[in-house]
Amino acid sequence: MIQRNESSKPPIVVLTGAGISKESGLDTFRDEDGIWAKVNIDDVATPGGFRRNPTVVYEFYNMRRSGLNDPGVAPNAAHLALARLEQEWPGEVLIVTQNIDDLHERAGSTRLIHMHGELLKARCQSCEAIRVWTERLTAEDACPACGQSGQLRPHIVWFGEMPLAMDEIYEALGECGLFVSIGTSGSVYPAAGFVSHVRGRDTTHTVELNLEPSQGASRFTEKLYGPASELVPAFVERVLTRGW
Repeated sequence: MIQRNESSKPPIVVLTGAGISKESGLDTFRDEDGIWAKVNIDDVATPGGFRRNPTVVYEFYNMRRSGLNDPGVAPNAAHLALARLEQEWPGEVLIVTQNIDDLHERAGSTRLIHMHGELLKARCQSCEAIRVWTERLTAEDACPACGQSGQLRPHIVWFGEMPLAMDEIYEALGECGLFVSIGTSGSVYPAAGFVSHVRGRDTTHTVELNLEPSQGASRFTEKLYGPASELVPAFVERVLTRGW
């Protein structure tokens, strides 16, 4: 339950997807030239694929981890604007991201849920310990917590697995006064259903900020389209100066 004093403003929940990181040099998943057009989902993003050929899965995420650590990849103006929103809004701001990169953290956001996991972490299938992991990950690596080898996997939610922290997310959605979706396709559930979860309440305003209309665009009260690095800073400025 969110605790507020009488002077605080209504809570804000922001959902972000791959579109917010595209201008930072990271590939999206569902564009015509996106990640899923280049690999077989069943091979690299399912529990079955990991059981069949863990080496392929390790190498896929090792390549992505290497790309994320490239010096040219950095938070863009949209990430920085959301960090500013959290710092300056006189109420709660929660970012729920479908992204597995760390660009929100690098920008300065602190209240954040990675519902699909994090690329720079590994999880032990034996003891469930989760550790920061910035280097290559292989089947030979031992879990720092329990010492077992061959049990570490990328801390990623694969297809067929439950996204993380759903109870916390739905609690925040149930209390927010503003719900904003940024850079999402509107096709991946449960995230695509968040707007429907809040739209029935007269007290919640819903906004889509996207390069183009998502599959769920009709469910939003307000829609703004263009590059995230332009839309998000302008929208944050509006919210901080005159609300929504």
